[in-house]
Amino acid sequence: MQGRLWRRGHLGSDAERATFRALHQASLASPALREGLTTSSAERAIRHLRSLLGTPALAITDTEAVLAWDGVGGHHLDQAAVVGLLAIEKGSTRTVDRGQLGCTEPGCPVRTGVVSPLIVDGRVLGTVQAFSPSPTAGLVRATEEVAQWVSGQLELAELDAHRNRMIEAEVRALRAQISPHFVYNSLNAIASFVRTDPDRARDLLVEFADFTRYSFRRHGEFTTLAEELNSIERYLLLEQARFGDRLRVTLNVAPEVLPVVVPFLCIQPLVENAVRHGLEGADQIGLLTINAHDRGHEAVIEVEDNGVGEDPERVRRALAGDSSLDSVGLGNVDARLRTTFGDDYGLVVETAPGAGTKVIVRVPKFAPGVAVDGVRG
Repeated sequence: MQGRLWRRGHLGSDAERATFRALHQASLASPALREGLTTSSAERAIRHLRSLLGTPALAITDTEAVLAWDGVGGHHLDQAAVVGLLAIEKGSTRTVDRGQLGCTEPGCPVRTGVVSPLIVDGRVLGTVQAFSPSPTAGLVRATEEVAQWVSGQLELAELDAHRNRMIEAEVRALRAQISPHFVYNSLNAIASFVRTDPDRARDLLVEFADFTRYSFRRHGEFTTLAEELNSIERYLLLEQARFGDRLRVTLNVAPEVLPVVVPFLCIQPLVENAVRHGLEGADQIGLLTINAHDRGHEAVIEVEDNGVGEDPERVRRALAGDSSLDSVGLGNVDARLRTTFGDDYGLVVETAPGAGTKVIVRVPKFAPGVAVDGVRG
């Protein structure tokens, strides 16, 4: 039996079209709600939520006041605040009758309502209130479903906020690990040139200022690979001033990967680790190579040194977050890469005692929610 041919303009049955409209309205409300429950987010989401329910009026409250009202009957705001507090106290859906919504406006459709709490992790954050001329069991069920969906979005917002706080704390911890050692050595190196080569001392001070401005400014969660590599070049100029001819650096960077967005301070700690742990204790000339190349939908960055190498078991412990190991940021960087891009994008470390170390970072060229936010110091 032949199937029915699809025709341009055929949008399915009434039920399918209604489902599409509901999903579309939910998708429009979601971005605002993912910012948390505020006056701004409620005002941007409420029109789409009212369209979902098809009611004459809708209110969203927090635990103290009405955050937003959409539709007719705005003169019921004070009553909405009161019935919201009752639902919050009980923690369950309540219906509101004409006695609680007394109105002298002729023809006002706000006569009854359904008030459902917004609950996240056992806490009531506010309510969704749907108003209509007369109560129906369908409106009660629909309002409860919408309130549960809104609660889910608010829970995701709290998880996002928690994740951002954790990442900010990790970056602060990483800065604290890097800065004392590097600042001390850099200033010593610069001081050594003040009398013998004052021009170079001035140039190094400029590089030091630019490096610290990048590392310690109030920065977004992400940066571009180009910015990260620029900071690394400044770091290496300062380290070469200290090491002299004992440190040789090679950079091979494909231009097409420079705009790729990466977590802030995700490559620099690997370079410092190579210098600090791989090359400082080596007898031979230190060779440091940084490669960044294009691999289809990914960018691959490799940091390799010919230093003393490391016991693979110690590296495994560092990646697992063992704070007793004096390794600059390996576990921190690995955790942030996995948090941002998924577990497939953790660090790969190839090393052995006496064999040098190679650290490989893979990042997708494009990832949902990963972008430079434009915040600059």
